[in-house]
Amino acid sequence: MSALTWAVAAVVTDDTGRVLLCRQGRGERRYALPGGRLRPAESPVRAALRDIRAETGWEIDLVDLVGVYHLTGPTASTPAGRAGPQPDVLVHVFRARAAEVRPTTGPPPGCQLSWHAPAALPEPVTPLTRVAVADAVAGRSGVLRDVRSTPPAADSAGLADPDRLRGIDSDGRPGTGQPPEQRGEATTDPSLQP
Repeated sequence: MSALTWAVAAVVTDDTGRVLLCRQGRGERRYALPGGRLRPAESPVRAALRDIRAETGWEIDLVDLVGVYHLTGPTASTPAGRAGPQPDVLVHVFRARAAEVRPTTGPPPGCQLSWHAPAALPEPVTPLTRVAVADAVAGRSGVLRDVRSTPPAADSAGLADPDRLRGIDSDGRPGTGQPPEQRGEATTDPSLQP
């Protein structure tokens, strides 16, 4: 594991169940959950409230913790950039609701906000966003999951299925091809039996 960065994000929903996403104006311009990094001696809850207000202008009410996601960068065989390898990121993802009808301020320059139905997320979306939204919508709490920040381009069978690498199976559900205990679910749930 490389350097570890602590971060927060939230699956913020409105009264209709849509999810608030931010598309940053730099890099690949992927859609992502609002959030940011923790400051020294700051709790994840305070960081989530501060970062989401600063990034979106929305006051939010945190409902609960969806889970803690370990976002890993490229493998050691991937050449590092000038700044070295990407850090591993540990993200506390919360479930939240917009507390107001409108944002109290506008988003900062470079963040384009939009609301999306969870079943129709835009492309390109970050792997963490896709998996965390699916977990939140499914009502999961206390999820512990590893997520690759950049899926490898190919696997041993040729081109890799990008959804599978993000933890999404062909039916659109997160990690259904994994055993229930790896998805953080009880194995006694009758709906999980074959």
